Amino acid sequence: MTTVTPSLSRPRRLLFPRSDGIWRAIRRHPSGVIGLFGVTFFLLMAFIGPLIVPLPKVNVQVRNQPPSFAHILGTDNQGKDIAAQIVHGSRPVIVVAVLTGVITTAIAITLGSLAAFFGGLFDRVVNSAANFVLTIPYLVAMTVLASFIRLNSPVTQAIILSLWSWPTLMRTVRAQVLSLREREYVEAAVALNLGTPHIIFREILPNMASYIAISMILAMTSAIYAQIALITLGLVPLSDLNWGRMIFLARTTGAIYLSETVWFILAPVMAIALFQWSLVTLARSIEDVFNPRLRSGA
Repeated sequence: MTTVTPSLSRPRRLLFPRSDGIWRAIRRHPSGVIGLFGVTFFLLMAFIGPLIVPLPKVNVQVRNQPPSFAHILGTDNQGKDIAAQIVHGSRPVIVVAVLTGVITTAIAITLGSLAAFFGGLFDRVVNSAANFVLTIPYLVAMTVLASFIRLNSPVTQAIILSLWSWPTLMRTVRAQVLSLREREYVEAAVALNLGTPHIIFREILPNMASYIAISMILAMTSAIYAQIALITLGLVPLSDLNWGRMIFLARTTGAIYLSETVWFILAPVMAIALFQWSLVTLARSIEDVFNPRLRSGA
């Protein structure tokens, strides 16, 4: 006698679609292509650029020079090429942003999914922890932590930033899982005793892939602002060259008040703005990859 296993009420989907589907969805939106180009450009600049562009050196003979063919973004008050500083200062900012986005999303997905799936005491503990974190003033907590922990490592900075970034996303993930767990295919998976990991990662999370991807990108953009704020406030050591250090030095040297040195602060601000704009623009196109209703309406 042949045993027939009841099928779930929806086709199997992977958590992340195929790369050709991603590319087709992005191509349907010109802004998505621009966003992809911008993100790729900044990633290449961060990881390949320092191998090509030499480190900026002090040259007092060309101090505070305006943009020119020799120095496309001018020079600072020490004669260092500003464009070279933008290239070499991009990697620390982007690495911390990516690590923070990944860690924040992982924490929020794990806690939110388990809290909604198990409920009870675990759900109450997770929600209480989220409420506690949300009540702590961010800058005050960073100031206190900076006096005990040296924030000179990208991993350390990412972990600290993630500890204050996960509650909001966790609450949304929890609400989404509470809604999805009532679907027929999830109830069928529970009835078949397929196990908690299978139910969460194969039945529930694929339906939240769009929100997860976009939330991770938004967490990256928030991490950039937070990292720059910590550097500007002097809570992060200025040993490594990055965009935040450029803004800090431009502010402390009064570059913002002089027309011939305005590029020293304008360049990192524009780099941050363009990178974040590229991320947000790309996120809108990525949503089409996961959302069938948007794909059908294209």
